[in-house]
Amino acid sequence: MQQLYFKGKTYQGLEEVVSPADGGLMAFKLLKLGAGGDYEALSGEYEIALVILSGSAHVTVDGEVFSGLGERRDVFSGRAATAYIPRDSQFRVEAAAGEVEAALCLVKADKQYPAFVVKPEEVMINHRGGQSWKRDVHDIIVENGEGRVDRIVLGETYSAPGNWSSFPPHKHDRSIPAEETELAEIYHFRIKPEEGFAVQVMYSEDREIDEAFLIRDKDSINIPKGYHPVVAPPSVKAYYLWFLAGEKGRVLQPYDDPTFKALKALE
Repeated sequence: MQQLYFKGKTYQGLEEVVSPADGGLMAFKLLKLGAGGDYEALSGEYEIALVILSGSAHVTVDGEVFSGLGERRDVFSGRAATAYIPRDSQFRVEAAAGEVEAALCLVKADKQYPAFVVKPEEVMINHRGGQSWKRDVHDIIVENGEGRVDRIVLGETYSAPGNWSSFPPHKHDRSIPAEETELAEIYHFRIKPEEGFAVQVMYSEDREIDEAFLIRDKDSINIPKGYHPVVAPPSVKAYYLWFLAGEKGRVLQPYDDPTFKALKALE
């Protein structure tokens, strides 16, 4: 079984968080640059969604400049700005004003598309759940990615204090037309206050995975299969960046755990 839990670290510069997982399909990195700092690399066989977590950056992709991306102090204070970097591209990230932190979500791609930016005002906010499973889901590259990206699906979730999210528990590890799309996924967490925690539950129908992880600020989770709900205790806000990819399309068709089917009528 692949590694599922990745403990957050204090870092500067580039941090390799999740090495290519799910047969090399996905990887996850963090980038933190001080004032005036920069980072340059090739995307290679991966398309990359570069999500500004805090601060502001200039992003250059094959000579095309996207200036001043990002306007939030942290992930809890606004919508994200995101640059899409195609495969086989040279890119550069430069801190625009003070420190900037970004997430690099890598997905193996067959096709090369033009670079583009999703501005904060273009992020679609969905209020989901009910009672004790309320959360706000920010779609960054979902339906708007059709014909513009190869495989990646990307967004952010804000779980309300004392509430479950990714709930009722759902999974997406089989390919069944009109019922479920097979997609691997990675979560990256931020917790407020930083001293708080959340809990990530993971279980598969065959119980090959049957775990719960105590989640601290900056932890990450690899989800190759199974159900994967999250809960935040009272007074704690849990945020997670999520991205998915699969070999059989990028339409989100999760399958809910039948045990909790009745909850849908209460949303």
